[in-house]
Amino acid sequence: MDYQDTLAYLYNSVPMFQQVGGTAYKEGLGTTLALDAHLGHPHRTFRTIHVAGTNGKGSCSHTLAAILQSAGYRTGLYTSPHLLDFRERIRIDGKPIPETYVVDFVERERPFFEPLHPSFFELTTAMAFRYFADEKVDAAVIEVGMGGRLDCTNIIRPDLCLITNISLDHTQFLGHTLAQIAVEKAGIIKPGIPIVIGETTAETRPVFLGKAQEVNAPIYFAEESHCEDYHNIDFELKGIYQQKNLRTLLTALPLLKKAGYRLDGQAVRHGFAHVVELTGLMGRWQKLHEHPTVVCDTGHNTGGIRYVAEQLLQQPCHTLRIVIGMVNDKDIDGVLALLPHNAVYYFTRASVKRALPEHELAKRAHEAGLMGNCYPDVPTAVRAVQKESLPEDFIFVGGSNFIVADLLANRNALNLH
Repeated sequence: MDYQDTLAYLYNSVPMFQQVGGTAYKEGLGTTLALDAHLGHPHRTFRTIHVAGTNGKGSCSHTLAAILQSAGYRTGLYTSPHLLDFRERIRIDGKPIPETYVVDFVERERPFFEPLHPSFFELTTAMAFRYFADEKVDAAVIEVGMGGRLDCTNIIRPDLCLITNISLDHTQFLGHTLAQIAVEKAGIIKPGIPIVIGETTAETRPVFLGKAQEVNAPIYFAEESHCEDYHNIDFELKGIYQQKNLRTLLTALPLLKKAGYRLDGQAVRHGFAHVVELTGLMGRWQKLHEHPTVVCDTGHNTGGIRYVAEQLLQQPCHTLRIVIGMVNDKDIDGVLALLPHNAVYYFTRASVKRALPEHELAKRAHEAGLMGNCYPDVPTAVRAVQKESLPEDFIFVGGSNFIVADLLANRNALNLH
């Protein structure tokens, strides 16, 4: 098999949450532990940092990796989902895993894993850990896929755990209250290992405190911490929600130093200032064009959209235009209620099975007081908004990772450089 054949095999043979949603979710760590034992427990050969949370965990993971790279560490980075190519999920020093490694791993390990029927994420996690071990990384930043307690990344014993925040997402698996979701995320808190909590609410704080006390883990709340003084730090990620991530990361850095990481001020500043270049991060308040301004963002739940909407209202422009699509298992009405009324909307759908039909999204948006027309796919919607826009307008594209993925996949055709 070549790389494309291998991807087709992975997508069709093992259930992929990114494409099909809930039917790909597999509870329990049995398969993960079997894969890990078969591959020789590769995660034990390098240091790790574990990052969970509803929003911000991707940005925090990439930024931590950028700082470690800037300090001279050979750094693995495991994140999900990908936007354009599967290989984005598994990187060393910003470079995606080679196609040949993916092909060879699947070919070699098929006889073992096929009878186990692993999920896509279970198999991908096993591949990432083996790759990092084979390539002898010094440390790896490992982002939780979903939840924490039963997530297949939760077999690692990291130097530091970090939970960014809790909001309502994946409620069908993690619970319908913030406290229930916090219990799942708090599952990454491990005996004796420091845990940083980025944001809390009255519901979630007692959960984190209780779990940390239960396993004797030192706990640090970023909202209360006195961060190391990096005066006027230049953070390349410009979404206003990134200020909370910044505080969380600044709370984590002294704990990493205490754990033995050599992170001088120059490395820290360089990492914050060059996250995108160093790690390949995409889709976080990413500017794609000027005159008119075109920005995309992967925020897709109420916790993330709240900040996006706030930032949209701050944009000086003639007309605010929003291209939006969502997937069918999110709090659609909750998201729509947060979006600005003074915008022209372009309702569309992403090219995945989970995508909500654009006419249904438009109907629910109209009920929420948001007006606009429907378009069958992202490129069609973006061409329409480009045709109608003045140079002084502001165009936002988002609502889902998959909308952003479709946009970025068509960047050149849409003249977004």
